[in-house]
Amino acid sequence: MTRVKQTFGTQVRRLLELLDGDVVKFYEQAGLDYRPRYTPVMRLLLREGAMTVGELANRSGLTQPAVSQTLREMKKADLVVDARSEDRRQRRIALSAHGESLRETLEGQWAATREAAASLDEGLAYPLSELLAEAIESLEADPFADRIRRALKTKEDK
Repeated sequence: MTRVKQTFGTQVRRLLELLDGDVVKFYEQAGLDYRPRYTPVMRLLLREGAMTVGELANRSGLTQPAVSQTLREMKKADLVVDARSEDRRQRRIALSAHGESLRETLEGQWAATREAAASLDEGLAYPLSELLAEAIESLEADPFADRIRRALKTKEDK
């Protein structure tokens, strides 16, 4: 049986399915209602305390809409709550008591995940973590949309 070559987008989605799917299984086995997408926000809140959505986006490297969507899900899971700033002008997000109670368990899960990621890197010809960092840097410098436009223009010019 011949395997069809997967497109770039399909490969990226499949990679995320394989990684996140297994990480979710271990969260579930630990009795956690927790998703990998919460991790950048959760780590910042555990380390820094309450922050605005904008601060979370800037510090995590995620877009503001992605952070807002993640926070909505985290609120449903009782991991975060709204907190007002001292001057009451800014809406800040803080960990709930439940979110804070997961610190030790999550840190153990994250350490195991980091170790598993390092073992994946060791088994590859080129470390995935380095390749992903390079790809992100390249796309920030020259967005994919611009690359598509150039490819379409080149095709039209032929």
